[in-house]
Amino acid sequence: MKAKDADILIIPGYTNSGPDHWQSRWQARLSTARRVEQAEWRKPVCEDWVARLAEAVNEAEQPVVLVGHSLGVATAVQAIPHFRKPVAGAFFVAPPEVTNPNIRPRHLMTFGPYPRDPLPFPAIVVASRNDHFGSFEAAEDIAAAWGAQLLDAGNAGHINAEAGFGPWPEGSLTFARFLSRL
Repeated sequence: MKAKDADILIIPGYTNSGPDHWQSRWQARLSTARRVEQAEWRKPVCEDWVARLAEAVNEAEQPVVLVGHSLGVATAVQAIPHFRKPVAGAFFVAPPEVTNPNIRPRHLMTFGPYPRDPLPFPAIVVASRNDHFGSFEAAEDIAAAWGAQLLDAGNAGHINAEAGFGPWPEGSLTFARFLSRL
């Protein structure tokens, strides 16, 4: 699959992805990419975020590819039962540990626990070994449960602009390879 043949849904996490974030850069470069906008980025409500993503998937006119970061990953997997259109694949980056009682802000825990059923589409999970929102071991466990390919990003923090992942060329190449296999 080529990017032009898919509706690429960018699913940011808590507080949205700023202009320097790799998700924003990809959205600007990929003609069929669009951000799933949420009404409240700083006080996310799981049901609202899930409903908005399900609406975006169900409105799609081409095969859907999900690109979730952080809480966007949790939103995507919680929304799967509400999709009326098939999803071709998902590229999930830095999934947070939404069942960890130490996560801050605490209302992020309302997005957990993650469903552990295999995903109904191919997926890649990219995880860091020093992400303060989730351990590598937790990402490894959930990727295995989902039947997703796990990619070890090394010590990459939360894989966002603050951690130095604005342009993220390695991510772009990995995403392009993933698309080509769908």
